[in-house]
Amino acid sequence: MTDPGELQGPPTAPATIRRVTVIGCGLIGTSVALALRRVGIRVELTDDDPRSLLGAVRMGAGLALSSGGPPADVVVIATPPSTVAGVLHAAQARELGQVYTDVASTKARILTEAESIGCDLTSYVPGHPMAGRELSGPGAAHADLFAGRQWPLCPHPAMSPQAMRTVAGLVTACGGEVALLAADAHDRIAAAVSHAPHVVAAALAATFAGADPATLSLVGKGLWDVTRVAGGSPDLWCDILHQNAEPVAELLDAVARDIAGIATALRVSGPVEKVTELLVRGNEGRGLIVGAHPAGAARGGRIAA
Repeated sequence: MTDPGELQGPPTAPATIRRVTVIGCGLIGTSVALALRRVGIRVELTDDDPRSLLGAVRMGAGLALSSGGPPADVVVIATPPSTVAGVLHAAQARELGQVYTDVASTKARILTEAESIGCDLTSYVPGHPMAGRELSGPGAAHADLFAGRQWPLCPHPAMSPQAMRTVAGLVTACGGEVALLAADAHDRIAAAVSHAPHVVAAALAATFAGADPATLSLVGKGLWDVTRVAGGSPDLWCDILHQNAEPVAELLDAVARDIAGIATALRVSGPVEKVTELLVRGNEGRGLIVGAHPAGAARGGRIAA
């Protein structure tokens, strides 16, 4: 992955994209809009929550969507995963755009639902920028959120090549790096690098709910780092986990087995080798993570959503 500081020149607007509509003015949707506005693309925004829409407009992310205008070159759906297929169907019925994509962190179930309710899949390119923050809402957005970050796009048989080229251009305009993955492969990887880690972080952070001041006064950077993502929106994360339930559950089972094994060994003064073996594997896994993303480790930044 490229370090944002090593990008060759600033992002530019592709010739095929002049107008974009963003549906959903949360962290990701507003950040997409800000990134596109920075390269001169006209952006219109809409959100069911008037406060989120107003917040994004005030940040300079675009104008409120007006009725009767020409269709956008691209419509970006930035709503919770369980709503994406329905929002896509409604947007296509209104002819809001020529090409459609989304930014949800699950893909296979959305694609299946979109097909089942009759969406036009030729113009739909499933996508997921691997970037985010533990904060939510338009106020947490910024134009550099996707700089140098992987942005998987998930081709499917019905999708037109032109739609793929257009959405790939949008990713580049936002500063992201296109990665092509099948939808089910994406979901397995997202479970491993994002969804299961979020649950583990939340479980550890939950043990501090109601912690006494003396304990909290000794919290150090290690606990802070391990639990940082637990600050994400519970409603959104519940939606994500249900959408990608089986891959996440399998990983959590594996983590639970390791933790339970260590707990048993500690309680019965079991062989130190069992504890050492897990710590050694932890060293190995951490080494691979840092080796794959040395720049991210050096700046202490977030690698994936």
